[in-house]
Amino acid sequence: MTSSQPSSPQPSVPAPDLATIWSSARRLHPIYAEMAREFVVDIPGCSDLEAHVDTPGRESVEQAQQWLNAMDDKIQVHQLRQFLQTSSLVDADGLIALLTHFLGKTPRSDSGRDKIDFLMVQYFSQGAPSELDDSNADVSYVAQALEPILGKVELKTPVWLNALDRVLDSARRCRSLDELLHGGVLEQGRKAKAQAGDLYYLPIALIAFTRFGYLMRRAFFRLMLADLNNILDGLTELEEKGVETIDCRRAQFSDKEPIIRLRMICQSWKVMFQAEYSSGQPLRMLVDLRASVDGALGRGSAAKGGGSAAPAPRAAAAAAGAGTGAAKPSVSPTPKAAAPKPPAAVASKPPAPIAPAPKAAAPQKTAPQPTAKPKAKFAVANADAPEFEISGAQEWNPDADSQAGQKK
Repeated sequence: MTSSQPSSPQPSVPAPDLATIWSSARRLHPIYAEMAREFVVDIPGCSDLEAHVDTPGRESVEQAQQWLNAMDDKIQVHQLRQFLQTSSLVDADGLIALLTHFLGKTPRSDSGRDKIDFLMVQYFSQGAPSELDDSNADVSYVAQALEPILGKVELKTPVWLNALDRVLDSARRCRSLDELLHGGVLEQGRKAKAQAGDLYYLPIALIAFTRFGYLMRRAFFRLMLADLNNILDGLTELEEKGVETIDCRRAQFSDKEPIIRLRMICQSWKVMFQAEYSSGQPLRMLVDLRASVDGALGRGSAAKGGGSAAPAPRAAAAAAGAGTGAAKPSVSPTPKAAAPKPPAAVASKPPAPIAPAPKAAAPQKTAPQPTAKPKAKFAVANADAPEFEISGAQEWNPDADSQAGQKK
């Protein structure tokens, strides 16, 4: 029996606000154009956007949207992260424009979600005061800082988001960067984000994941600096014992790497990590260098051997860069915890430009020998250098390298 009931009227769909769409596209165009140049993205430009047309027709607006979508498909999250960490082109308003763009995109994708995840953390971090203590960065504080993006949000956290606090507790218990990167903690965070599905885009979930990413970033930064300090302490101890070189093949350096050279490399790495973090390679070198120093001191499993891998070009380039005047780390005390009032809105200030990593150069046969041995160590201070996003870092297999390094 066929139904004779009339079909229900379809709700009217409001016509798109072409002026709003065009205004957003014009705001994003210089950012995307610069990324296209930096990452050599071969996509034909949008003529009306390049011509700064004030009142385009519908066809021009559609072409602008297509161009932005094509750029989104080409630009990966690690490239977006690198661009924002090395460019002063994007201020707080630019981050809001990018977030509005990605939050409004359909259909949703894992790549788009990861970009939103990074941008939310970047926006919050850029406006957070340097003296903000982890205990004060609660959900209500983060929610107030994100009001320019999400508006007022009811702070009723679903039970399933409690998993993020458990991951943060695991991260706080880590005692080394190696433990954080390869102890399963990061995988737990990624799993929580992936399992959220479309619930990730709920305002309260965006707030919770922003807080999570910010605190994980700080945990990573503290452990990275702690590893550098441990390496410097170990090098000093070796020097006091009269040791001048150690076997650092597992860290892709030589089997007789001068300690004074390693000290200079560690000092330069604070800059290098900021520019090359997305590759994951410098992190492996840092973890393996600490293991090499521990091995030379007869501590831990690293004492079994330094490995047999030949120095990689990137390691040689890092050493060359360190020997030719890399930026010195600043020495600043850890700021005491304070309880600042949540900001009404994130301050609109451009991120401080970060010095690029040293360019690759042919390995030098001998490194310059300074007259005085530097003793600088690094302290955790938010204002000292931008912290790092770790959720999208490329993975590497430390076991494979360690096993290969221990073969005779």
